[in-house]
Amino acid sequence: MKSNVGGMDRILRIVVGLVLIGLTVTGNVGVWGWLGLVPLATGAIGWCPPYAIFGWNTCSTKAKS
Repeated sequence: MKSNVGGMDRILRIVVGLVLIGLTVTGNVGVWGWLGLVPLATGAIGWCPPYAIFGWNTCSTKAKS
């Protein structure tokens, strides 16, 4: 798997995932908050299946000399 989730995208996914899980654990949202595991996982591993399907990539690429 080649990484297709870049810097700010990864940070945002991890933060959103943690917030949703935190809200679920504290009882502020229902069980749907456990969906926060999805952005947390994709942010942690740096790969997103829908990005791969559609050919999107938010990783910065280094120019070859």
